[in-house]
Amino acid sequence: MTLNHQVTQAAEWLRTRDQRTCDLGLVLGTGLGTLADEMTEAIKISYRDIPHFPHSTVKFHAGQLVLGCLEGKTIFAMQGRFHGYEGYPLQSVTLPIRVMHRLGIRTLILTNAAGGIRPALLPGSIALIKDHLNLMGNSPLIGPYDESLGTRFPDMSEPYSLRLRQLAMQTARELKIPLLESVYAAVMGPSYETEAEISMLQVLGADTVGMSVVPETLVARQLDMDVLGLTAVTDQAIPGSMSAVSHEAVNKMAAELGPRFRRLLRAIIKAL
Repeated sequence: MTLNHQVTQAAEWLRTRDQRTCDLGLVLGTGLGTLADEMTEAIKISYRDIPHFPHSTVKFHAGQLVLGCLEGKTIFAMQGRFHGYEGYPLQSVTLPIRVMHRLGIRTLILTNAAGGIRPALLPGSIALIKDHLNLMGNSPLIGPYDESLGTRFPDMSEPYSLRLRQLAMQTARELKIPLLESVYAAVMGPSYETEAEISMLQVLGADTVGMSVVPETLVARQLDMDVLGLTAVTDQAIPGSMSAVSHEAVNKMAAELGPRFRRLLRAIIKAL
């Protein structure tokens, strides 16, 4: 079955469950999924029930779609995402983004937990993604071309919408929440980075590093969607002072900064 058919079937199945038109797509990363619990008039659908959606296998990811209202917007919220390191092809990882677009969504907010690799990006910081480095060695855009899935050669001169970034910075200033711009490096994982790899990433110009976001951004930009990326910095890796990192500690830190992160995200959604 072609990717286009998979997208069509998933979108049509979801329309039978909820007829509302969503204003916004939202992907909630590790430790950040509780924002979806604040939505009203919400229906929750397990990824396992949606045709062609992968199954979420990562601890701390709820693995469900939440359709509901928040700050005056109707939102298609993913409570947990999929990753290449789970063994899924990147076309499957990014299928939900194509389904969002098929359902009429043109604005996408991506959130994630990631490591800071600059001194200013301490655990507990919030970073605004201004650009990225795709170091996954793969792309969800590889494969037979179908014009219904977007342009063959997407422009990436502005992968993260300048308009949305400016709105996020202004909103953060009004709330007096520090928000640092970052270049985000996406690696395949699931192992965390070595000291030598962190040194390499610094030389390449990266400020944060994680295992998601970029495949979703590539597909969204192929479909001409506007993207905003927000990172919860959950740990820090600086050559010369490396310390052990665990998924449990990452989730704990994301949960601790969750109230501030949710406050900022709700204000951004309201301002859209």
